[in-house]
Amino acid sequence: MQLKIMPAKKHLSAGSVPLILFLCQMIRALEVPLDLVQPPTITQQSPKDYIIDPRENIVIQCEAKGKPPPSFSWTRNGTHFDIDKDPLVTMKPGSGTLIINIMSEGKAETYEGVYQCTARNERGAAISNNIVVRPSRSPLWTKEKLEPITLRNGQSLVLPCRPPVGLPPAIIFWMDNSFQRLPQSERVSQGLNGDLYFSNVLPEDTREDYICYARFNHTQTIQQKQPISLKVISVDELNDTIAANLSDTEFYGAKSSKERPPTFLTPEGNASHKEELRGNVLSLECIAEGLPTPIIYWIKEDGTLPINRTFYRNFKKTLQIIHVSEEDSGNYQCIAKNALGAIHHTISVTIKAAPFWIMAPQNLVLSPGEDGTLICRANGNPKPRIDWLTNGVPIEIASDDPSRKIDGDTIIFSNVQERSSAVYQCNASNEYGYLLANAFVNVLAEPPRILTSANTLYQVIANRPALLDCAFFGSPLPTIEWFKGTKGSALHEDIYVLHENGTLEIPVAQKDSTGTYTCVARNKLGMAKNEVHLEIKDPTRIIKQPENAVVQRGSQVSFECKVKHDHSLIPSVLWLKDDGELPSDERFSVDKDHLVVTDVNDDDGGTYTCVANTTLDSVSASAELKVVDVPNPPFDLELTNQLDKSVQLTWTPGDDNNSPITTFIIEYEDAMHEAGLWHHQAEVSGTQTTAQLKLSPYVNYSFRVMAENSIGRSSPSEASEQYLTKAAEPDQNPMAVEGLGTEPDNLVITWKPLNGFESNGPGLQYKVSWRQKDGDDEWTSVVVANVSKYIVSGTPTFVPYLIKVQALNDVGFAPEPAVAMGHSGEDLPMVAPGNVRVSVVNSTLAEVHWDPVPLKSIRGHLQGYRIYYWKAQSSSKRSRRHIEKKILTFQGTKTHGMLPGLEPYSHYSLNVRVVNGKGEGPASPDRGFHTPEGVPSAPSSLKITNPTLDSLTLEWNPPSHPNGILTEYTLKYQPINSTHELGPLVDLKIPANKTRWILKNLNFSTRYKFYFYAQTSAGSGSQITEEAITTVDEAMASRQVDIATQGWFIGLMCAVALLILILLIVCFIRRNKGGKYPVKEKEDAHADPEIQPMKEDDGTFGEYSDAEDHKPLKKGSRTPSDRTVKKEDSDDSLVDYGEGVNGQFNEDGSFIGQYSGKKEKEPAEGNESSEAPSPVNAMNSFV
Repeated sequence: MQLKIMPAKKHLSAGSVPLILFLCQMIRALEVPLDLVQPPTITQQSPKDYIIDPRENIVIQCEAKGKPPPSFSWTRNGTHFDIDKDPLVTMKPGSGTLIINIMSEGKAETYEGVYQCTARNERGAAISNNIVVRPSRSPLWTKEKLEPITLRNGQSLVLPCRPPVGLPPAIIFWMDNSFQRLPQSERVSQGLNGDLYFSNVLPEDTREDYICYARFNHTQTIQQKQPISLKVISVDELNDTIAANLSDTEFYGAKSSKERPPTFLTPEGNASHKEELRGNVLSLECIAEGLPTPIIYWIKEDGTLPINRTFYRNFKKTLQIIHVSEEDSGNYQCIAKNALGAIHHTISVTIKAAPFWIMAPQNLVLSPGEDGTLICRANGNPKPRIDWLTNGVPIEIASDDPSRKIDGDTIIFSNVQERSSAVYQCNASNEYGYLLANAFVNVLAEPPRILTSANTLYQVIANRPALLDCAFFGSPLPTIEWFKGTKGSALHEDIYVLHENGTLEIPVAQKDSTGTYTCVARNKLGMAKNEVHLEIKDPTRIIKQPENAVVQRGSQVSFECKVKHDHSLIPSVLWLKDDGELPSDERFSVDKDHLVVTDVNDDDGGTYTCVANTTLDSVSASAELKVVDVPNPPFDLELTNQLDKSVQLTWTPGDDNNSPITTFIIEYEDAMHEAGLWHHQAEVSGTQTTAQLKLSPYVNYSFRVMAENSIGRSSPSEASEQYLTKAAEPDQNPMAVEGLGTEPDNLVITWKPLNGFESNGPGLQYKVSWRQKDGDDEWTSVVVANVSKYIVSGTPTFVPYLIKVQALNDVGFAPEPAVAMGHSGEDLPMVAPGNVRVSVVNSTLAEVHWDPVPLKSIRGHLQGYRIYYWKAQSSSKRSRRHIEKKILTFQGTKTHGMLPGLEPYSHYSLNVRVVNGKGEGPASPDRGFHTPEGVPSAPSSLKITNPTLDSLTLEWNPPSHPNGILTEYTLKYQPINSTHELGPLVDLKIPANKTRWILKNLNFSTRYKFYFYAQTSAGSGSQITEEAITTVDEAMASRQVDIATQGWFIGLMCAVALLILILLIVCFIRRNKGGKYPVKEKEDAHADPEIQPMKEDDGTFGEYSDAEDHKPLKKGSRTPSDRTVKKEDSDDSLVDYGEGVNGQFNEDGSFIGQYSGKKEKEPAEGNESSEAPSPVNAMNSFV
């Protein structure tokens, strides 16, 4: 029965019918196992056109398979080749390959010919192609004498190569004696035939070693043509040469070749024809001469050039189209064009075709009684002829077979039997070649067999296709079914695809695809089955990909690549650079997840790829490394367009090191005036390579250029050549011209000299001119050397002058200078301020007024007025120390000012002086004034001595600054009880002449706090405080001690201690039993773990005071009735002692505001204390 032809792929339907695949009869899906009887099949043979190396043994291959193994025979040039008669020829054992030993003796040319191999067994015979064996040839050039060539500049030239005909054809190239390839261009190029074409020659084409080389790759030899000498003569050389050989009366006018329109050197004429075979490369060439050099263009008439198959070679002189087909036939036009005209040439292209297969015959396996066909279809141009052979014999003369019928390119078989087995050859040929194909018909009766190994394990990555093989054979052709699991039904879901070769495809394998699959093959002679196993693995993923990096040269870069994979697979991570291996360099280090490159250089830039491989899959991720750095310095600096005041600087940028250049910085050096010192000249955009620079006269310039990018600035370039500009008159005058006298009778004129760069020429000098501003005098001028000042003597004191300084050099004067104003020298003022008046504001502040001094008397620039003031002292003090004078200066024209910081109840003197740039004028007559009384300072000391049961003795020293006449002292005191509360305040006045006082009728064993201060008529001064304790009553103290030593008191304390111990034991027992007690309940109720302080009055939680003595602060217990809290003696604030000053100065230096000393407020009646109670008091309060 003939096998039915089925589609290449068949998707299993979702219907109820089990999935059964009927496979087609195509032999590529059905290979006959080698253990079964089958006709021979040629498996390997030498190429049809077999060019051999004559220096090596000849090996002509012919390999075949079959059952039984085939025997081999050969024909040579159409007749039987008896290898037994030639001792140099042997056949390889078990093969048909011939080995011809020409190494020891014999020549390759002897065995040149057409060979064909036949492989034969009992089922038929297969034949090889006709193998044309030819030895390669690399002949020498024929000897020839080459005359030197001499041409005029601009002429065209063709240097012929004409290489010897070799086998295979030689590769042609032109070189010189040093084996350097000759440069080629649009003007000079090599043609397809090997000739060297010059569209026009130039003097630089002159040389004596134009050599054409032919390289024969097969024999690896190079042959050389004789060198050709070419000399190109310019017009001047030609005239000089001819004039030397002519008489004086003869005249020769040589002209160079004129410019001319293009003409073609190759091909000739206006049209030509080109024929090429299908599938080859079509090469069309047009080379033109002309002056100027022509440019070549290509078009296809009535069509367009194929985009992806068209290439231009040899400076567009050659058009190549690869893989040509019949549609590439047509007319192609090349156009040569220059400024003087254009020409064109049309090439008619015809594409022919050697035979090519449309359907080659395939091996046919049939069972007895089946039908089948062999089809042999080919095409070509012209159309090929089809010839059939059977077992190497033309079918027309072969023995007749009733089961076959020939119908042109098809042989039809019907009801075949075992004797129908044979090998058929199809030969398709035309004038351009032939095709030969062997296809056997093998008649077998075989039950199914499965060729795939049993229990094969397939491992597939999830979500990828899974292909389960089931290679089979059988005759008749078996049907195939697939099952999943041991008891599964035939697969019929549409997620499966069955291929004609029995393979089961799961297009998207999932985890649930894992399992055992069974392939079953059936035909009428039996059944076979095979199990395979499928495992689905998790895909390998790169969860952290390397990232692009831009780093500076010399730094370090790290790429990270983290991989996640199936736990049962072992991955390997490989790093690549630009798809190749990493450089073998210790700077590259790879650990588990990172690639680190240290000391990065320019060569390290590129693409770095992390490749994670397992046995089943491979993933990769790439990152670009860009190595940047500051630019390389520019080079090739050149100065052009050199003018008197400008020059053009041109340079070539250095490598930007992968970071575009943004700016070029140009600097100059003046080698004449400031050698070695570089100055900024200009900046230009990073896209420019030229700059027009403005120059100054008489400067010996050198320039250098630096490039800047986002990384930084390059090193400076090499300095340019020097350029000296011409001298010119100065174009500017000195700056900072001033006129100031240093003596009352002179005027010193100063200026900032021009530097050498600004001088514009040699002989720099200055013309200094001056005259009085308010006079009618003419300008007085003097020319001085290159200095910075000039002194005019004999001037009136402090007179305004007009001044100007003009630069000049050997060439001329600078422009007219600007006029500056100055003054001759100052002298001390002549007059003191008058009408000085003093107003006392308060005890520490006074205001002074005066009349201004006339300007003419000042004799200089008015700086202001200065007040000297001092405190008058007694004659005894004055003799002991120098009087200290204080100074206040008031700027400008102010005629009044304030004197702050005076001492109260004092006598002061002062005078006023005017000040100019030279110094002070005479002082005004001294003026005296008195400051009123002020409040005194605190007493210098306060001591409390001789404590008794009811009295204390106070001793003190008067205030160090009474600031007036003391009128009395005030003493205030109050007791402090055991709870730190202050008792009633007692106020006592003490005469001013006292320094000791005894306080009586005090309480025994009591602490008292004392407040003490002095008074003047202006008020009370600052107070001083102290505390003391009266002594203890000895009888009371003795009773208290006796109580503590009584037996009843000791017994009571022991009983209390025993009760506390019992209570603790009970609590401990209850806690161990897990019971709760009130304390526990309280702890549960209060989640806040912070311990809160206990208030003294009710036992509840209150707040802690952060006072220095850490004593609880009872509300109202230490605050006087006026709601103020007094500062202690330890406080060091000057304000509290009345030493502070509240006020401010005006911008002219005068003082405004009031001077008033602060004193501590008197304590109000109440209970206040800041001292701790004595131990005695504590004991008294306990009782």
